[in-house]
Amino acid sequence: MNDAVARIHHDGSGTYVADAHPALGDDVALLLRVPRALAVESVWLRTVIDGEPRVVPAAVSSQDGVDDLWEAVLPVRNPVQHYRWRIEGGGVGYAWCTAAGLVDHDVTDAHDFALSTGPAVPAWLRSAVVYQVFPDRFARSGRITMAPAWAVPRDWTDRPEGRGPTTGREWFGGDLWGVIDHLDHIADVGADTVYLTPFFPSQSNHRYDAASFDHVDPALGGDEALIALTAAAHARGMRVIGDLTTNHTGVTHPWFVAAQAGDPEWRNCYRFDPTLPHGYVSWFGVRTLPKLDYASAALRGRMLTDEDAVLRRWLRAPFHLDGWRIDVANMTGRLGAEDRNHEIARLAREAVIAEGPDKALIAEHFHDAGPDLPGDGWQGAMNYAAFQRPVTAWLRDPEYAPPAAVPHAAVPRLGGVQAVASLRSFASRMPWEQWRASWNLLGSHDTPRIRTITGDRERQLAAVLLMVTLPGTPMLFAGDEIGAEGRWGEEGRTPFPWQAPERWDTATLAAYRELLHLRRSAPALADGGLRWVLVTDDVLAFLRERAGERLLILVARTATAAVAIDAEAFGIHAIAPVHGFTARLDAGRLNVDVPGAGGGIWRIS
Repeated sequence: MNDAVARIHHDGSGTYVADAHPALGDDVALLLRVPRALAVESVWLRTVIDGEPRVVPAAVSSQDGVDDLWEAVLPVRNPVQHYRWRIEGGGVGYAWCTAAGLVDHDVTDAHDFALSTGPAVPAWLRSAVVYQVFPDRFARSGRITMAPAWAVPRDWTDRPEGRGPTTGREWFGGDLWGVIDHLDHIADVGADTVYLTPFFPSQSNHRYDAASFDHVDPALGGDEALIALTAAAHARGMRVIGDLTTNHTGVTHPWFVAAQAGDPEWRNCYRFDPTLPHGYVSWFGVRTLPKLDYASAALRGRMLTDEDAVLRRWLRAPFHLDGWRIDVANMTGRLGAEDRNHEIARLAREAVIAEGPDKALIAEHFHDAGPDLPGDGWQGAMNYAAFQRPVTAWLRDPEYAPPAAVPHAAVPRLGGVQAVASLRSFASRMPWEQWRASWNLLGSHDTPRIRTITGDRERQLAAVLLMVTLPGTPMLFAGDEIGAEGRWGEEGRTPFPWQAPERWDTATLAAYRELLHLRRSAPALADGGLRWVLVTDDVLAFLRERAGERLLILVARTATAAVAIDAEAFGIHAIAPVHGFTARLDAGRLNVDVPGAGGGIWRIS
């Protein structure tokens, strides 16, 4: 594919889509960018309405520098309207422009662009920076002095055992009052949204085995501490998102205790089977995590839809949470031949909207999230497959190796061409609105630390540069900003060393501050389109652009010879440095020095 053909482009941003939130029955004008030098003969928009393919002719409506902008009108007649572009003649011959890229042969609909008629994603979520807190390991306030009955107390300066009989019961004593004490740090880093892993009472430090959905765990400060935290955050213009397990409860939860005792009111909320090792279905067969059965209308009401449902009541007074991250959302409502996942996601979205149109609903999803994100349920996902995995695979330290006992912590090492192909493939499976609302994370409490995977500061900061500049909402795990390390999830949950600031990587912290504040101040990074400019094994370059602002981003994983970009082909006539590498325009070429891992950002015109 020659360079001009590769520049054929469309995405779901406002530059190319006249209305990102159409209603059923609307007609939406779409644009396709085609280099004029290709002299294509015809462009068609292909969609499927009520199960039958339709084609709509396109015509050149305007010109932009060296490109023609072809326009066609998409009839939105189904809740999710998929489409792709067919280009014929001239220097192209025959090609399809899909959300995964350009192809020269007929393809399935799997990677078509998509417009959803679902509710709009809250605008603040697209421009947010999310800071994940694992409460037990973030900060002690000194207010909680008695360990829970299940706990194995540890000193704050200890490292977690990692893998062993007490792994889930190690108690370091962080609490929600401690989060309040350090809100200034979170804001200073550049985050404006705090995501808390579960705060409900449980029998573990991670609290994904809820013993109740009625109160905050007293070991975290109880209801009073959460009320104080959301109030303190809101006073700073920040938001707080909770973590809810809709897929399962703990074995000590009153619902399950009653169900196991045969109470007919609760029995159908779980799936009991005497042929199973524990006599009931559980998450991955773990005895302490019995799975909820959403065939029960009563359960749907109690968890989602009733006026006082779990999902709803924590979003209003006195707690005022700003939304939920849903644990293992991809598994919720799925069991054998039964698949109620989309129904549950849609009911959850309706429940969240009932408490306010600005409430967030994000799904945990480790693999192909797109089919679960049609736009009327989860607003977005934790973007493991379409961001974390390809980015960390590209920037992985060649010497990185997880412990043999933790195979899920393995990370392949990919070249840039492979990494971008993977990213585009997974991102193409979701509507643009769901992609840019999904959380771009480099790690979480379930993964190795990004510093450990990359092996050094420079490659970590290259990853951070991608986190803040690619479509999606940046999310960092507390401690990443000071260079925290860990070879797998539990080891990465080491307590935040507030008592030892001399151990912090202050250069990394300064870079996080600069880049995260830039993310929140540059509208093109929240709302702009994405055009790939250069993809090689060691260097990636792309544009983020919207009306009034265009940014060029280049990221490298190692030192290379100076990189040359055809500036005229991308309408680059002037540059202003924003961050990082140096560049210069010379005779229609943009030459960028690449002294090592890292990157640069330039405003262009």
